[in-house]
Amino acid sequence: MSLLTISASPHVHGDFSTKKIMWGVVYALIPALLVSIYYFGIDALRVVFLAVASSLFFEWAIQKYLIKGGETISDGSAVITGLLLAFNVPANLPWWIVVIGSLVAIGIGKMSYGGLGKNPFNPALVGRVFMLISFPVQMTSWPTPKPIVDGLVDGITGPTALGLLKEGLGAGKTVTEILNSPEMPDINHLIIGNMGGSLGEASAIALVLGGIYMLWKKIITWEIPVSILVTVALFSGLFWLIDPEQYANPLFHILTGGLLIGAIFMATDMVSSPMTRNGQLIFGVGIGLLTIIIRIWGAYPEGVSFAILIMNATVPLINNTMKPTRFGKEVKHG
Repeated sequence: MSLLTISASPHVHGDFSTKKIMWGVVYALIPALLVSIYYFGIDALRVVFLAVASSLFFEWAIQKYLIKGGETISDGSAVITGLLLAFNVPANLPWWIVVIGSLVAIGIGKMSYGGLGKNPFNPALVGRVFMLISFPVQMTSWPTPKPIVDGLVDGITGPTALGLLKEGLGAGKTVTEILNSPEMPDINHLIIGNMGGSLGEASAIALVLGGIYMLWKKIITWEIPVSILVTVALFSGLFWLIDPEQYANPLFHILTGGLLIGAIFMATDMVSSPMTRNGQLIFGVGIGLLTIIIRIWGAYPEGVSFAILIMNATVPLINNTMKPTRFGKEVKHG
């Protein structure tokens, strides 16, 4: 008698394996990693190494001494969690905060639910939001990018482009005045990544290249990233058309903050995103709407992390609502 083995998601058919998919995501992050090293120097490598190494250690230790399950640190999922966590923090973040973030991401965001395939929330974002709430000063002290050819990143810090916008509007300035200020990076710098922010905000071009690679390898599909970006463009564009001196244009919103890395690499997490095509579209639209709502009216200048985590919580409902019709089921018409 043959036995049917049932395992936790992700369930992938074809010649893919979980390990192959995870390492494919790692390869897709390499361009953004190289750009972040160029702009933030050795500090970028330090944060990435600490985040990845501590994520691997905590997953190994929890599996060995607490869960006592099979070893999974070689499947690449812990490496991705560490990389994405590092990509969501400033390069000058103290080492002990990085390690705490990895512990929360792996221990609470992933392993407390049973490990890969069982976590309802993106683990890296769980760690990132925990650090943002617990260590707000360190998590919002952004180093000024400085090419590695000039040496290490110096101690100069400054606000991000979204931070400049939020501060300027709060001070009664118009969007035109803010965007034309000397502190604000121009469109070319926004595209190539020469601006303050997290490591993962380093370069729109590098992130898009990584997304194209994952689409080519069929690691992700277009529905989630495209629906997020289109929703952000339409929603922010509506307000921009209403009052361009009070609201920034859509291109600014797309190129700043963590929108691209969130839309391409974190919202597309196969475990914490919907299974069906229509469900993914709804999921992406929800993330886009929440991102702009938080950016415009929220206390934080950025809203991508919160938006993804909120929509992660709705995935069971989306999956239940958008279930495809079962094969063989009679469909009544009229």
